[in-house]
Amino acid sequence: MFKQILNYAKHPSDLLKDLDNHHIIKINDKTYLKIRYKRRTGKKLNLRHPKTFNEKLQWLKLYDHNQKYTKMADKYEAKKYVQKIIGKKYIIPTIGIYDDFDEINFNKLPKKFVIKCTHDSGGLIICKDKKTLNISQARKKINKSLRKNYYYSGREWPYKNIKPRIIVEKFIEDDTIDDLRDYKFMCFNGEPQYVYITVKNDNIFEDYYDMDFKPVNIKHGFPRSNINFQKPALFEKMKDIARRLSKDIPFLRVDLHYVNGEILFGEMTFYDWAGFMPFETDEQDKKFGSLIKLPKRRRK
Repeated sequence: MFKQILNYAKHPSDLLKDLDNHHIIKINDKTYLKIRYKRRTGKKLNLRHPKTFNEKLQWLKLYDHNQKYTKMADKYEAKKYVQKIIGKKYIIPTIGIYDDFDEINFNKLPKKFVIKCTHDSGGLIICKDKKTLNISQARKKINKSLRKNYYYSGREWPYKNIKPRIIVEKFIEDDTIDDLRDYKFMCFNGEPQYVYITVKNDNIFEDYYDMDFKPVNIKHGFPRSNINFQKPALFEKMKDIARRLSKDIPFLRVDLHYVNGEILFGEMTFYDWAGFMPFETDEQDKKFGSLIKLPKRRRK
């Protein structure tokens, strides 16, 4: 295995594919990130003098470790953290928190609800009608997520020590649209600079806007949609919330919902697309990178 690792620069696209999960876990963070970055972007990762957005996100994974980041990434603990800063009215109500799927009493749940794991990005069940929910399939999906440490896939440090749990929360829906809309605020050193809206149907689209809600020509892996999004009436308040939640953090993506004229907190992400999503041009990658002021190395 270690001979393969030493030769990763010659065959970066093959190494991670050929190793099983047990061996991948044993690769140290820096080596793993160099391998995966090369495989995903086709470029060598510069950690000594990072310039681009994606390079700086990898640097932050390795050298900006703050204990509060773990709480902020935990989907249950984050609610309590955010509530202390902006207030309870912005928090989606929690129905229950569980260590085991079989602790959930489905008879007591409402018709609609959401089940997700607190420690990852894939364990999610959206139930719009309890009568049609396949509980066996839901159990299988959630239990699979509970067994995984999400940290190892992208070495996103905040996820490493989150206790795997299950959270059931209120199903939120907008009266005017079919899908819940996310406004993902890209915050650099405590200041929101861009926001993008993700649209998913047969394909994925990302529409970027500046802080005046004017469209900007940024392609970060996905094209723009043909939707003419309207500026939310409470957009300035959304910006203020993103600013308060990202204070003193080199980079943070703050996801907010705007539902029936109200703002709701979604989640916080420290590494947009894990820092592996190429931009359309190197100039865009460098422009975003220039907005991140790296702190002194901090590992706790």
